[in-house]
Amino acid sequence: MTHEDSTRAIADGAAALGIELGSTRIKAVLIGPEHSPIASGGYDWENRLENGYWTYHLDDVWTGLREVFSSLRADVRNCFGLSLDTVGAIGVSAMMHGYLPFDKDGNLLAPFRTWRNTTTEQAAAVLSRELDFNIPQRWSIAHLYQAILNDEPHVKDIAFLTTLAGYVHWQLTGERVLGVGDASGMFPIDSVTGDYDAAMVRKFDALVEKRGYGWKLQDILPKAIPAGVPAGVLTADGARLLAPDGGLKAGIPLCPPEGDAGTGMVATNSVAPHTGNVSAGTSIFAMVVLEKSLSRRYVEIDMVTTPAGKPVAMVHCNSCTSDLDAWVGMFGELLGTVGAALPKGRLYDTLYNKALEGVPDGAGLVSFNYYSGEPITGLESGVPLFVRPPDSPLTLGTFVRVLLYSTVATLKLGMDILTEKEKVTLAKLLGHGGLFKTRGVGQRLMAAALDVPVAVMESAGEGGAWGIALLAAFMKEKKAGEDLDAFLTKTVFAGANEETVTPDAADREGFLRFMDNYVRALPIERAAGEYGAATQK
Repeated sequence: MTHEDSTRAIADGAAALGIELGSTRIKAVLIGPEHSPIASGGYDWENRLENGYWTYHLDDVWTGLREVFSSLRADVRNCFGLSLDTVGAIGVSAMMHGYLPFDKDGNLLAPFRTWRNTTTEQAAAVLSRELDFNIPQRWSIAHLYQAILNDEPHVKDIAFLTTLAGYVHWQLTGERVLGVGDASGMFPIDSVTGDYDAAMVRKFDALVEKRGYGWKLQDILPKAIPAGVPAGVLTADGARLLAPDGGLKAGIPLCPPEGDAGTGMVATNSVAPHTGNVSAGTSIFAMVVLEKSLSRRYVEIDMVTTPAGKPVAMVHCNSCTSDLDAWVGMFGELLGTVGAALPKGRLYDTLYNKALEGVPDGAGLVSFNYYSGEPITGLESGVPLFVRPPDSPLTLGTFVRVLLYSTVATLKLGMDILTEKEKVTLAKLLGHGGLFKTRGVGQRLMAAALDVPVAVMESAGEGGAWGIALLAAFMKEKKAGEDLDAFLTKTVFAGANEETVTPDAADREGFLRFMDNYVRALPIERAAGEYGAATQK
């Protein structure tokens, strides 16, 4: 796309805007008629641990969204000399799951409980048994039922329960809807009907019937709708939430709000059966699109859907790069102290590439990157922990390699269930997220860990904000009878460049030995997590 084409698209209000609220960064991406990014904006934010819950304040949500839209408009002004006052379509995405309950007047009844919380073990166990469906702790229905079990007084007043993306979309449009992919992280979806599983809804209502609440589950959940269906328009009040100066026009159509898992599938063209992707950032998860359901339920595997409603096996781990980022930050602080500071990107590249010089099996070193509990390994709480046997050599390369190994270790345990027990085969996985920013390193080690080729597209760094922009464009441009898979394959990714790394034998064998040590050391992490939980009380 030429500069003139991009300029014309912006001037004509034909560009599509995607906004994603990630764990540590809110990002906006503007795409033109050829679906490639032409402008972007960003804003850093962080969750807080308050009263035992990981949360974000809703005021911080709107501060972040205003800042990210302002930085996007500045980018458009600097690059094209135009004022961004309208677009052809908007999409909103955010972290999936969590708990945002509102009363009939739109008041938040309890602080936002994010996906990161592992406080719903009792509820998740009961629901999984009663529904005969794996309900992870982070799912919205688990948070709701745990609040019921805790006899929290606000539950009786719930009129609407939604996710972060659903909340933002509601405030922008007035519509209480959710993309089916995000909805599948609230409550199980029937992939045949594309709606919440009716039999399971009835079972849940029967489970809480004696409590005497004035609501039924279907009444308080957002309406689930598939990709491509219009989901409302930007209201005047919604426009002012993004641009308080009045510089954004109302009436812009919005696509269904989606979760970060769904936008990751879209951004990597992984929405058809036998395709899969790995998102590696603050958390790490793999999504594998299935032709048929699994033979039984597994506590380590979630069943969700694509944004179009197709069944997906999801292996989700709470922790990925946070501990790694903390170590890199400390090394950067050291260099700054001696007057040798490096730009952030170069610092990461230097350390990541140093990892390739490390001993393939980690020389007995083990790192646990847990910032919270990790259901896949059965831990209710966790703390970052590095274990070194006294006779193990400690070199920078091996140290960083082990930090990188730790980002994918829990994912490996879940993926083994799919590949070994369910015999699911994949030709490759598409990778995206911060772990892949340094070319070839995270990709190479992940390929070895999962024993599958890992591909990264040139556009992988754009991530979910680009993915939700593509969903906005799909809603606006789709032809009669065209499905999401066809739109992505034939229109968006037809000429896409990707770099694929196959598993290296020495790395693969080394990672397996590292995993043996990792599993043996889990009791140490369990004890450390219990200590960490005790210090927070």
